[in-house]
Amino acid sequence: MTRSYLGYVSSQTTDSIIISPDVVEVEYLVVAGGGGGSTTSGGGGGGGFRTNVTGATSGGGASAEPLLYLPKGTAFTVTVGAGGTGGVPTQGSYSSFGTIFSIGGGNGGVPPASNGGSGGGATGAGGSGAGGSAVAGMGYAGGSVGGGLGGGNESGAGGGGAGAAGANLADASTGTGSNGGNGQSTSITGSSVTYAGGGGGGSRYAATGTGTGGTGGGGNAGVAGSTNTGGGGGGRSTSTGQAGGSGIVIIRSKTAAASTTGSPTTGTTGDYTYYTFTGNGSITW
Repeated sequence: MTRSYLGYVSSQTTDSIIISPDVVEVEYLVVAGGGGGSTTSGGGGGGGFRTNVTGATSGGGASAEPLLYLPKGTAFTVTVGAGGTGGVPTQGSYSSFGTIFSIGGGNGGVPPASNGGSGGGATGAGGSGAGGSAVAGMGYAGGSVGGGLGGGNESGAGGGGAGAAGANLADASTGTGSNGGNGQSTSITGSSVTYAGGGGGGSRYAATGTGTGGTGGGGNAGVAGSTNTGGGGGGRSTSTGQAGGSGIVIIRSKTAAASTTGSPTTGTTGDYTYYTFTGNGSITW
């Protein structure tokens, strides 16, 4: 039986796949920018998390995506998404590797919270509300707010992360925001690193008792998401809502690249050479 990968043919025997010498097998991690946290207290969602590393877990608890087979001699574009702005927040920007796109995290509630790779956390500024939804295979939903206004505190829920949903908030009047969802870990570079945590929910006026950001760069209430993690920004905590963290793209193969642009960091793990992009560029085998 034969298989075709982007026009290049390989043959399969009963116990192995023989790949054309003109094709390279590639694994990737593509994390988008995190969503911004809201002045009205909802935490931003983590950026979408996609990977095809064998045996790994993609965002939202999905299985790893299929291995990628790419032709040599073709330049594949890499885009690293910026985090969303805070205050009157915006969604994070997408990241991509060739045709693999990961969606930016949803912003915290304005209201309402927005959808994204992971959803933004709801705000109590308008009473009860739902968190933003996530994209399947990229992340989890933001936390919801179940209570109404009261006491002027107008607290918000945490944003969703790639590894867990943002925590729901039962009562928006307490001055206590809920936590952001944890991110998802990967060992694509040989060491386990967690990305795309959700931002913690804050309170519009209270200074204490606010939400904690999820592991993987999610900002605590009133704190920005970490750079190049795709972490969501924290909701307001007697300050403006904060920006989400920028994304990251990591690519590895057992065949070293012929050339790159954008100055990625290069390393090795086992038989693989990996390329870490923290800004836009390209890669050619």
